[in-house]
This record gives sequence, C-alpha cells and structure tokens, in this order.
Amino acid sequence: MAILCSSSTVILPSPLKTSGCNRRSPFLGFSLTAISKPVGINTSTRRGVQVKCEAEQASTTTSLVPANQRWMFDEEEANGPDIWNTTWYPKASDHVNTDKPWYVVDATDKILGRLASTIANHIRGKNLASYTPSVDMGAFVIVVNAEKVAVSGKKRNQKLYRRHSGRPGGMTVETFDQLQQRIPERIIEHAVRGMLPKGRLGRALFNHLKVYKGPDHPHEAQKPLDLPIRDKRIQLQK
Repeated sequence: MAILCSSSTVILPSPLKTSGCNRRSPFLGFSLTAISKPVGINTSTRRGVQVKCEAEQASTTTSLVPANQRWMFDEEEANGPDIWNTTWYPKASDHVNTDKPWYVVDATDKILGRLASTIANHIRGKNLASYTPSVDMGAFVIVVNAEKVAVSGKKRNQKLYRRHSGRPGGMTVETFDQLQQRIPERIIEHAVRGMLPKGRLGRALFNHLKVYKGPDHPHEAQKPLDLPIRDKRIQLQK
C-alpha cells in the first residue's frame, strides 16, 4: 500500500483485494484509489493501495463549465474552468482605510434628511461597483457648517429629540431648534446613524463621519474632494 501525503511515500504490503472504485477511510480522512501495480511490491503475488491527501487531489481538479452553459463559450473555452460562476468577495487589501477617499460637504441650507441619505450612501459604499453589504467599502465624509442645516415644514419647532439619563424620570425632550443651538453636530450625526446598519459594522462605519461646527476642519492633509450630490432637491428653496 503506497501512502502519498505531503511529498512523502510509504510502501506497505496489502493482501486486500481491491476493485476499481474509490474507497474512503473513516479514520484516516484520505480517499483510497486502487491501483494494480504499486511501486515497491511484487505485483505477481500481491496488490497495493495508493492513499492520497484530499488537498493534493483538490489542487489537480478544477470546476468545469456546466454542460447546459457551454453554448455560451468558444470551443477552446468550453472545456476549461468555469470562470463565470465564481463569486467575487473583497479581500482585506480591497478596503484599507488609508486608501479610501475623503469627501467634504457644506451643510448650509441643505435639507437634513436628503443630506443624511447622500452621506450614508457614500459611507456605506453603495455608489461603488464593488459594493458588498457585509464589508466596509465606503469613504470618509466631512460635514462643515453643521449649525446651518435646514429642515422643511414646521420641523424646526415640531421635531423632537429625546434622551434619557437612565434614572427614573430622567427623560429630556428638546426641539430641533433647541438642539441646533446647543449641539448642532449631534443633529447630523443622529440622522446619519439611523441610516447605517445596526451592529458592529454600523459602529465602524459611523467613525467615517466627521461633523464640525463652522467652515473649518482638521482634515486638510487627507485632501478631501467635494461630495458629489445628484439630488437637486437637497438645497432649500427660499
């Protein structure tokens, strides 16, 4: 019996009468293939069994094109590997944070909800052809002049923000106008956070959002580009 695994060969005699079919050993984890002339054994009196590792066999086999799809390929490609039915998934080198682009957007007189949805799409990476729902493929977004963001209708006085201290009766409610005067950055952060996934992926994506009060930001070294906005209704009509 010849055991071939990790480029080593061991020759053992085997009195078993094997057939032409494959056998699988439940305790070795190898596939057994019967051969009529093993190396190192007198074939006139005994037969041998060749044992190969599954990893060695997997390296020599390739997935072929299904028979019902071969009409789509040329003759020289029909018998080759199936390259159309392979699923692409991004590797770690495809979404390195230091290689991701940076965008900057001015929130002056921009509708809150439409601005937040545009920011969330770029942070999520939905504008890319390589978008993958379970992978952080998006960019970094900087928002300046957060105190000048606008809302439509009567939301400035009717939209409420609630927070709780964790103690009995610790609920605090304030309107959009009150929160904008106190912490204007929190309004955009709250809107964008609600449009991101819930879980550790969403928490990682939220770190890509940088909101600042005023026109200045400390990310000039990243050379941010203007955020591309296609929605013309995002600007408040006065």
